Amino acid sequence: MTPSPRPFRRVLACAAGAAVLAATACAPAEEAAEPEAGAAAECAPGDLPTLTGGTLTIGTDSPAYPPWFVDDDPANGEGFESAVAYAVADRLGYPADRVEWTVVTFNNAIQPGPKAYDFDVNQFSVTEERRSAVDFSAPYYDVRQAVVALSGGEAAGAESLADLRDLTIGAQVGTTSYEALVESVDPDQEPLVFNNNDDAKQALENGQVDAVVLDLPTAFYVTSAELEDAAIVGQLPQSDAEAEQFGLVLDLDSPLTDCVSAAVDALREEGVLADLEQEWLAEAADAPELS
Repeated sequence: MTPSPRPFRRVLACAAGAAVLAATACAPAEEAAEPEAGAAAECAPGDLPTLTGGTLTIGTDSPAYPPWFVDDDPANGEGFESAVAYAVADRLGYPADRVEWTVVTFNNAIQPGPKAYDFDVNQFSVTEERRSAVDFSAPYYDVRQAVVALSGGEAAGAESLADLRDLTIGAQVGTTSYEALVESVDPDQEPLVFNNNDDAKQALENGQVDAVVLDLPTAFYVTSAELEDAAIVGQLPQSDAEAEQFGLVLDLDSPLTDCVSAAVDALREEGVLADLEQEWLAEAADAPELS
């Protein structure tokens, strides 16, 4: 994310040692190479090369807003990103009593140079430009698109995509919000388009549209800080467009990056990330998926 609304993307490459496997398969038994220590050995639980031995230091900004954090207290484990951070820490062998939080502003977290954290969590979109200054973990969240409407308006009570089909809905042109709107609500109907989200919000306030589609983090920000009478109606289904993604930020070439990514991947495969998303972004933030 950018300090408020923003976009993101992730590219992770993983290379397999096909050539090495081929060479060792053909070598005589007595000359076969000893197996190299894998990620499991390098990621010894609770014994990683952290800033402070035996402690995992996690950074985020202050204030820390819901639904990513609750009560401006990242250490309480409540809110989507706090819960994700503790789940990753636990997977790495650092239970809650071995986790320390530190305040790092959004911009400072992604600047080049030594870091005051082992990893930072703050709705950072994964971009190639940022990769020149910091490392990103595997993504822990694919950004969803949400419908925002004025309270009391025709779209406010929508409970399904069918309820939205006869309404006028807008989105910023050329965005994943626009693509999700076209794919999900009515592929045969062209929505209103705007040059930017500010124009879309103004159209909503002026009654030119019944609702607008924004990425979910922007929707949270808009409904809590910019539009007093607006609310999130719900989330759209994932579109076929490449998703914007959040990743944990680490120092460039950090020795922890592979271990943190492996922890995130494991949490995804086990369904933990999906459960946390449902708990803190769908239920707690009242943003159900429209179908």
